[in-house]
Amino acid sequence: MRAVTVRRRSIVAATLVAAVLSGCGGGSGNPLGNPPTVQNPPATGGQKLSFVYFQKCINPIFLAQLQINQGGVVSTNTCASSGCHDNTTGTGGALRVVQSAQAVDLSDPASTADVVRTSDMYKNFYSSQGSTVIGSPLQSRLLTKPLTLSVLHGGGVVFADQNDANAKLIAYWIGRPMPQGQDEFSNAADSMFTPADPATGACNSQ
Repeated sequence: MRAVTVRRRSIVAATLVAAVLSGCGGGSGNPLGNPPTVQNPPATGGQKLSFVYFQKCINPIFLAQLQINQGGVVSTNTCASSGCHDNTTGTGGALRVVQSAQAVDLSDPASTADVVRTSDMYKNFYSSQGSTVIGSPLQSRLLTKPLTLSVLHGGGVVFADQNDANAKLIAYWIGRPMPQGQDEFSNAADSMFTPADPATGACNSQ
């Protein structure tokens, strides 16, 4: 008798959990809801995104004062603010940004890969890369959330459309991973700048 009661309770609990999970976004009636399933494209074999491009072209976006549209109410804020993605006081999900992160001088022989990976800038890089599907910008939350492309973003609409200059930089970064077998510090990233020099070149976006 006791075993039957426990079993019934387990069935009821499982049913309740399933009901709750089904309500966590993705309903076809809500255009801003999360998709019911995530269909990732074929894996890129462990490829990494460029650290140098992130440091020069992407991290500044998080610190910039941007116009935010929340239900028609427009305000100005930064992605790294305390109520959004700040590393310690943010409430914006998995993406975390250390606002005080200093640029790393990659030309300094002392800036070995191991040293760079302990820096705050690398923490920002690592967190940002973790919000992407490498090689697929429009599958990546780092881009689809501020665009609110079929996904809810508590911070509102940050980029009006994919032609926004910052959106194009993020898409460019995600869409150009380093070659197979090369790490995030690969010199292959030089071609992502014009002229092809991270120190003096401008950030390419197309």
